[in-house]
Amino acid sequence: MTYVSKNEALRAYLIKKHIVPAQPVSFLIGGDFLLPVNCGSHSDYQNFVVENLRKYYPNPDAISRDTWDIIDRFWNLVLSYTDEMMMSKYSKYGPAPRNPSCMQRSYLLSIDFKVTSVTEWAAQLKINPLYAIVSGFEVSDTPGVGTFYDFFSRLWDSENKNLNPHIHKLKIPVKKPKKKGYKAQPTGKVTVDQLFKNLERQSFSIDVQPYASLFDLYTKEFLRKSLEKGLINNTHLSIAGDGTPVVTSARERKHRICDCASKGIHDCDCERYFSQPDCDVGWDSSRGYFYHGYDLYMLVASDSESDLPVFPLLHPASMHDSHGFLNAFFRMRSFLPDFHVEKLLLDSAHDAMPYYQYCRRNGITPFIDLNEKRGIKEKYKDDFTIGEDGIPVCKAGRKMNHDGVEISKARIKFRCPLASRKHGCSCESPCSDSKYGRTVHLAMKDNPRLINIPPRDSEQWKSEYNARTSAERSNKREKIDFKLESGRHRSTKMWYCRLYHILMLQHLDAWDLPFESTLKKLILNVA
Repeated sequence: MTYVSKNEALRAYLIKKHIVPAQPVSFLIGGDFLLPVNCGSHSDYQNFVVENLRKYYPNPDAISRDTWDIIDRFWNLVLSYTDEMMMSKYSKYGPAPRNPSCMQRSYLLSIDFKVTSVTEWAAQLKINPLYAIVSGFEVSDTPGVGTFYDFFSRLWDSENKNLNPHIHKLKIPVKKPKKKGYKAQPTGKVTVDQLFKNLERQSFSIDVQPYASLFDLYTKEFLRKSLEKGLINNTHLSIAGDGTPVVTSARERKHRICDCASKGIHDCDCERYFSQPDCDVGWDSSRGYFYHGYDLYMLVASDSESDLPVFPLLHPASMHDSHGFLNAFFRMRSFLPDFHVEKLLLDSAHDAMPYYQYCRRNGITPFIDLNEKRGIKEKYKDDFTIGEDGIPVCKAGRKMNHDGVEISKARIKFRCPLASRKHGCSCESPCSDSKYGRTVHLAMKDNPRLINIPPRDSEQWKSEYNARTSAERSNKREKIDFKLESGRHRSTKMWYCRLYHILMLQHLDAWDLPFESTLKKLILNVA
């Protein structure tokens, strides 16, 4: 559609003929007039909800307790920044569009009530007065499907609905792992070390990202409030990361745009048209099958009580977790510069030497599970072997005992398990003549991957690493509790809209509510 600004003469004529009101207008060919966005305050929204609940639901006990919990959370949720931020995304002329905060609140409400279709939710708003009231809409005047999609488009800072063009060449397909439960090998030729070097040198700006507005709303209205409530400690942050499959369709949808088939060439490598260009085929290692969609990599505050998400990033399904983490982590560090990471909790898919070297350079303590495929038992000082838990094993095959940690020198001391100061070593072929027994110092600089402080077999390491499952629990909330995959969208724009609003709800659910509902009291006129 093309917007044509009216000159003063035409505007005066329209006002004289009472075609338009006296305030400035802008004409939309084939459409309606657009006026300034009507931004009501949060107190106006609360008063609106109280008045309409008194009218339609005078008995609060008629509403279930679970529903009241959602109503109370939304009644206390302040979304004033949404109106402020989105003011510039609407025209200054014409009839007022829907209040952006009400549109956002309504979409959040649809996800919370497990209504996965925007079309169905628009119908529910017309049928169910409660949904309309809590959203902030008049019962007889609720938005349609097109209004919701127009709102989503204003949240997406790009003219393209996807990150990549629809037309591109076929990708190298992932191969099924040889062993059950193993992740598929990366299809790209870039190593973890090369990716580290590339991303460390880059400076990412949130302003150029198409999801910038979504990220802005998420951080200002939810993530920062969780910081203020003490749910996340951004100065001493422990980050857990994990990737999870997001199935967007049953199969990959593509078609030829070349005429090779008419020439009898059916296996050409010409470009194809892909309906979901940001998705591809990946391997789901937990369920053991191929799927089409995204790999969602989620960074979670592992030391938060509610497994609160910090930053998400959608990748093609074929991307390996070791690469997905790096793309998400370095963007998070650029977009949230005041978040200081002190600990990294990752599974064995991230067990690569560049991870440990980076953590050592930047003062981060890694808690990464060892991957047997990358080699575990290695020779150390010719006559000792470092075991799978990072503990040295003597020539006789016995694990050595801990004998202290030298933090200043970044090394761990171990001694013979059979030696005593009184009787010496009871081994048949002792390694040392000393009664104290043979000692070994493991220095992190020699092999930061196998030599950790704290050691991998210590209670401190195990206790810290157990918190890594917070990333898995967060992914479970997004996919199971909030039905992320049920969106069935075709564009990356809509998947990011759905994803970020789910993250908002995760933070909202973690905020404490008053013991007694103020809203209930106001409805009963006893407050």
